[in-house]
Amino acid sequence: MKYSKEIIIDLPREEVIAKMEDPNNFKHWQKGFVSYKHISGKAGHNDARSKLKYKMGKRNIEMVETIEKNNLPSKLFVSYDAKGVFNRQKNYFEEVDSNSTKWISDNEFECSGFMKIIAFLMPGSFKNQTYKYMKDFKAFAENGTSVLNE
Repeated sequence: MKYSKEIIIDLPREEVIAKMEDPNNFKHWQKGFVSYKHISGKAGHNDARSKLKYKMGKRNIEMVETIEKNNLPSKLFVSYDAKGVFNRQKNYFEEVDSNSTKWISDNEFECSGFMKIIAFLMPGSFKNQTYKYMKDFKAFAENGTSVLNE
């Protein structure tokens, strides 16, 4: 399954990138985020790997993030590998003007087992989750609004 989402963030690109790259901010825009642990490679660079943990309802989810291509501030390509789901995300950050940034997220999901059924029956849930994270990031970056307060 492939799809693309985009959003305009009313901040300069450098500020957007700084807020997005800081793992201490993840909890403010990724609902269910529990922890982040760097596991190999040079943090923030190509081939760096980190373990992320989330709590989604009653489910605990662990995934490994791999930076495939870091060409910030314009591009960041990452992959996420979790049980039953592999997601490749190509993120592009374009300056709209000096005070706004367009974030484009191209996503590709490969699912197996039970998650393959979920992806087939409810592809919108993946798209909606991606866009929710993008909207929550925008609210956090622009206004300091945290999903921890929901």
